[in-house]
Amino acid sequence: MEFIKYKSTRGKESGVNASEAILKGLADDGGLFMPEKFPKFDFSLEDLKGKRYQEVAYEVMKLLLSDYTKEELTDCIEKAYDEKFDTEEIAPLVKAGGAYFLELFHGDTIAFKDMALSILPHLLTTAAKKNGIKNKIVILTATSGDTGKAAMSGFCDVEGTGIIVFYPKDGVSNVQRLQMVTQKGDNTDVVAIHGNFDDAQSGVKKIFSDKDFAKKLSENGIQLSSANSINIGRLVPQIAYYVYAYVKLLETGDIAAGEKINVCVPTGNFGNILAAYIGKQMGLPVDKLICASNENKVLFDFFEHGVYDRNRKFVLTSSPSMDILISSNLERLIYLSCGSDGEYVSKLMKDLSAGGKYEVTKAMKDFMKDFIAGFADEKKNFEGIKSLYDSTGYIIDTHTGVAFSVYEDYKNATKDMTKTVIASTASPYKFADSVLEAIFGQKQDMGDFEVIDKLHEIGAPEIPKAILEIKDAKIRHTRECDSADMQKEVEDILFNNRR
Repeated sequence: MEFIKYKSTRGKESGVNASEAILKGLADDGGLFMPEKFPKFDFSLEDLKGKRYQEVAYEVMKLLLSDYTKEELTDCIEKAYDEKFDTEEIAPLVKAGGAYFLELFHGDTIAFKDMALSILPHLLTTAAKKNGIKNKIVILTATSGDTGKAAMSGFCDVEGTGIIVFYPKDGVSNVQRLQMVTQKGDNTDVVAIHGNFDDAQSGVKKIFSDKDFAKKLSENGIQLSSANSINIGRLVPQIAYYVYAYVKLLETGDIAAGEKINVCVPTGNFGNILAAYIGKQMGLPVDKLICASNENKVLFDFFEHGVYDRNRKFVLTSSPSMDILISSNLERLIYLSCGSDGEYVSKLMKDLSAGGKYEVTKAMKDFMKDFIAGFADEKKNFEGIKSLYDSTGYIIDTHTGVAFSVYEDYKNATKDMTKTVIASTASPYKFADSVLEAIFGQKQDMGDFEVIDKLHEIGAPEIPKAILEIKDAKIRHTRECDSADMQKEVEDILFNNRR
């Protein structure tokens, strides 16, 4: 088996072990870590038929996390994918409406972020031991709704760690907010910022790049790491569930060995769909990667025209986890598309930072031809949710609704009948009010938990524990700040121990 090292997308750091890359989160030059090469599957997909999710995950992850021993990686996987998931399958595949929905929301926080954030704390603490790290590791992360709760849940009371989450005060659903502000744990903190997700994400990146602050933290026995999808420890576990979905299709006989599938992903920060793309580079038979955006369609415009331009109105939608104008993980695809030219990537990222836009070359655009982009506005999203419910009784959330609507448009336009896996990224219960509005055609005059009961009444599966737990939970986190004051908040939490 090849030993895979990592390098920065901005060219100034290379030869980094997987465990070191996971510990750092972000490279010293501000770039994102990428494998120096993509290893090929050393197993047959057919041989994985009948295997547990955990076994499939090991076969995939061992190829990219090659400085972890078999015992270390197996231990991380078994601790991550355990009874905290409400199904033994971990990620069931459900056929409905002419597509296959990969349900990635059966974890602790009922969103797909659980799939990676359940294992990241174990990968991180194992990495710290492997690299002789004595510092306290503080996870600093921005969330558009789901990452925050999933990360806090994963790192809650994990020895030697702390976690600080920033979220846009008016940019998450009430269920998402309640899940975060009621989070237990002596090492968890969450702060609402006056701004949008991009403000939160930019603020976090700024803190990471402040060398003087890093020195001050180090002098106090603290180092920062990230739980955002910029961390390669988030990205690698996501590849596993696309492989698992393919194996499930083989098991049921829906596809033949080697038959290509399409993958459709509701996309904000670009990490989830990038994981499918990396799976393809490693040997997963994938044809098209359908990138589904909501009204904040910066990615749709990019794939259409080759220009990434964040200078546009920011729209708050019913799919808040996709309300993003700076898709951080796109940098990784840009890096691959320009022949791994770190200097060129640095230039484009400087253009984005200074003027809010950049343009790729024709050759780079051609390199990305595997990606098909589409978008769904609120009306189309709600129509998709309703049509699927009316025809099948299957209920999807507002992010999955975007993906289903875009897939329907793609299928109608191209007549491409390739079997397609849609990443179903959140439980409908997480966005119950919007889902009911879509199904009934108007907003329901009910409280947060009344709409949840109503959703169950019309056919949604059992109400998840994650929802029941927040019903009467105590509010524990009340911090808020302007986006310009995020570093001050971090200092107050870490040095003054004030909540």
